[in-house]
Amino acid sequence: MTADALTDVAGLRVGHATRAGGGWLTGTTVVLAPEGGAVAAVDVRGGGPGTKETDALDPRNVVQKVDAIVLTGGSAYGLDAASGVMAWLEEERRGVPVGPDPAHVVPVVPAACVFDLGRGGNFRARPDAATGRSAVEAAAASGPGARVAEGGVGAGTGAVVGRFKGGVGTASTVLGPGITVAALVVANAAGSAVDPETGVLYGELFQGRVEYPQERVHEAARRRLDESAGGNAPAPLNTTLAVVATDADLSKAQAQKLAGTAHDGIARAVRPVHLLNDGDTVFALSTGGRSLDAHPLALNEVLAAGADVVTRAIVRALRAAESAAGPGGVWPSYGELYGKD
Repeated sequence: MTADALTDVAGLRVGHATRAGGGWLTGTTVVLAPEGGAVAAVDVRGGGPGTKETDALDPRNVVQKVDAIVLTGGSAYGLDAASGVMAWLEEERRGVPVGPDPAHVVPVVPAACVFDLGRGGNFRARPDAATGRSAVEAAAASGPGARVAEGGVGAGTGAVVGRFKGGVGTASTVLGPGITVAALVVANAAGSAVDPETGVLYGELFQGRVEYPQERVHEAARRRLDESAGGNAPAPLNTTLAVVATDADLSKAQAQKLAGTAHDGIARAVRPVHLLNDGDTVFALSTGGRSLDAHPLALNEVLAAGADVVTRAIVRALRAAESAAGPGGVWPSYGELYGKD
């Protein structure tokens, strides 16, 4: 039985650190790789990204594997959360060896941030190294294949998608050759995930038959959104982040291709995307447990599945989110306005 989560890729663990209340509405999420690390790559499509250590993931560069990926709130300030993850990894002697002493390592911890500054009321309330450490410790303490909390947790605590509350979502699938592909997203976008004419989630249009909301439900939802709009002007700086992972044995170049095609999953679920003020970023991880040699066409299946699970993870983020209110605004959840199912 699977968790339908990123943790279905054997060896991966996820931990959240959440800060809400007292001016806070932010947090950090860490994806922890198995011992020995995972092949990693990245594709950045947004025009206003906030990232750390992404150059190390270029296939032309020396670093082959990473031990953790950090997704965080707090805009560029929140990237400090990666320092706490680095410190924890160093204590665990995990990282790139740089000397004869096993303790001499340099952990490479790529990170990306979303904009949520001030949404809890305090502009200076944002993740730091201690937040990152809490998140990686939570990941390490979780069991193999553990379920992953979704909605307003971790880096999704202060996330907003259009006029709705956003958050964290995750999903997985198993392909015919037995290869697992999974994704975890932080849905926080200036664009909308909801068709304004019908109220259906764009991402659900790619999942087969859709049961459209009743017209009276949709009209009531639109009125609620209009009422909350005065204190809920969309921030001009937004980002959707994703980590797509597989147990297929990928090279860094193949992982980079996976990160690129996975952006299609964002474009299906959010409109518009990849704007100048977005920082849309997708990381790809390969744990390498399953060879593709016997399945020459399986790589294309992995690439297609990466986009599919990203779309589904965004839908789950919107479905799992709870409404949030504070001095920074009022953000109704999709579930509150349209129902959970």
